[in-house]
Amino acid sequence: MKYHHLGIPTKEPLKDEIHLKHLKMYVSGYGKNPYGIEWVRYEEDAPYPEIVKTLPHVAFEVEDIYEAIKDKNVIIEPNSPSPGVIVAFIEDNGAPIEFLQVDRSIAEEGI
Repeated sequence: MKYHHLGIPTKEPLKDEIHLKHLKMYVSGYGKNPYGIEWVRYEEDAPYPEIVKTLPHVAFEVEDIYEAIKDKNVIIEPNSPSPGVIVAFIEDNGAPIEFLQVDRSIAEEGI
């Protein structure tokens, strides 16, 4: 696995945020800095665990998402937020961790 990004929840709207309506969230910053920092703002009724909506998460790109989450405390089951991308979240020692499996032949550039 390799580092992908650090997701930091915020309640403040940011000027360059992108609304991902189907996910009930806004994202800002990813791909715009060399450290992979992404700000995330969730809609009030976003269907995610509070731990994900309130604590920063670290994300890793993996070859096989199902192997990465095997025998882990899965808090968001594998799902596809965009073509060529599968994500899942686990909780480990009180921290949310995201795994991404990316098919670069399908996924949009910059993922």
